[in-house]
Parts: sequence; structure tokens; C-alpha cells
Amino acid sequence: MKNIFKKTHYIQLTPNPKNTNEANVPTGSWIKCPNCHELIYKKALKDSDFVCGSCKKHFRMDAESRLDSVLDEGTFLEMFTDLKTVNVLNFKGYDEKIKALKIKTKLHEGIMTGTGMIEGREVAIGVMDSRFLMGSMGAVVGEKVTLLVEMATEASLPVIIYTASGGARMQEGIISLMQMAKTSAALKRHSDAGLLYITVLTDPTTGGVTASFAMLGDIILAEPGSLIGFAGPRVIRDTIKQELPDGFQTAEFLMEHGFVDKIVHREDMRSTLSSLLKMHS
Repeated sequence: MKNIFKKTHYIQLTPNPKNTNEANVPTGSWIKCPNCHELIYKKALKDSDFVCGSCKKHFRMDAESRLDSVLDEGTFLEMFTDLKTVNVLNFKGYDEKIKALKIKTKLHEGIMTGTGMIEGREVAIGVMDSRFLMGSMGAVVGEKVTLLVEMATEASLPVIIYTASGGARMQEGIISLMQMAKTSAALKRHSDAGLLYITVLTDPTTGGVTASFAMLGDIILAEPGSLIGFAGPRVIRDTIKQELPDGFQTAEFLMEHGFVDKIVHREDMRSTLSSLLKMHS
């Protein structure tokens, strides 16, 4: 983990006129950990790879930061950025939403794909980003995953995919659901070529992504506390009218029941991936 105490940041706290027991802080400068309720300076949180220094909760992380945290510096080459999202169902407001998200997140779609190096070993890597329509899988996301895997098969490269998704994208209907079969077929050809596929499940990994490429890894890793499942716990509870076990659909619950091979803290992810690549090279 990076040293988050390299610089000390001070701000002037002024009394809140509405409540003298509280203080005003600059908007957007601090964030409260939802787990331990500790106030964290956002710059310090970023320097710690978005992990709370008090309770070690793993916050959600953008795709670019993930790539920076695991790949050798300057080695990432992004691919398939020319694919365009099409509003095949003429879903009201979909085009405007996609355009706005591209500007806000500076992403082309809900996943970044390309090649890079991890301690000198080349990999094909995809990282989903929940900021872009909750990482939902539409035609472009499915196509980018498929093209990445096909490129890796041809080049005899291992594939690593970080998943973070609310599932299939409802604005694209059956076209979205078709991506489940397409990505799975590409991964079967990659497997038949004797190549390694590693998935890293992050919070949240749900729906059609869980039911396809997320759970097809030869090795399945997960970040601590991640929500992983098909339907969400609330939907399941309301459907079966029963109380669910404590921690249901967390990474820890899935590991206990054999769906996840290892839970890896973010500070150990790069070294873990490097060891796996070395072992299977």
C-alpha cells in the first residue's frame, strides 16, 4: 500500500451556524467511511488505493486507478475504443445518458480493455467501471470483452478481467442478453488453447455478468466485502419470503461455499496476479 501520510493537509474548520456541535468542511474534500464512519480526506483515500485506513473497507474504484495499481507504469495500451453504443430500441433518453456519461467519466463505455505488463509479463486486461451506467453490459461491453479474449487467444496471452456490474443493460433488451453467450463462447476457445483466464470480482458483480464471464475464470479472485451474485439479496428475500444468512452474497460467503478461490486485499493484488502469471507461464 502507498504511504498515505507523505503529506499532511490542513483545512480551517468553522462552526456550523445551525449546529455549533458540528463543523463545516469544504464540499467534496472529505468522505465518510460507510463501515466505520471515519472521516477520510479524499486525496488520502486515493493514495491508499481507495481503502479505508481504519477498517480496511474497499471503496469502489475507477477503471483507470485499477489499471495504475496493477500494471507496470506506462505499459497499458487501450484497445477497441472506436466501438459506438447504438440505441437499437430507441429507448427514451438513452442516447443523452450515454453522451453525458462519456463526458463525465471520460470513458468510451462501461469497460476499458487493452494490453499491459505485470512485472514484465504481458497480459490482456479488461476493467469494468461502475460509474458508467453501473457497469451494465450492453452490446459494446460484450463486444469489447469478446474482442479482447479473441485477441489474447491469437496472441497466446493470459486474460485478466475485473468485474463490476449491475448486470445486463435493460436499454438494449435481448441484444444485451446475447452478450452472455458471445463472451462465454470466446472464453471457451481461449481455454481450449490452453491459456489462463483470471477474474477479479469487485463490488458489485451481479446479473448477467455474474452469469457469464465473471464466473468462468480458471482462477476467481475477489476483493473483501464485495457483493457478488445474480439477483440481489433483497430481491431474493422478497421472492422466497425467507430471511437470508448473515453476509449472504458477500465475497466471504461465496469463498466459504466454493465459488471464489481467494479473497485478496487490494494492496496484495498486484503481487498475487504476478505470482499466478509466473506459476502458469
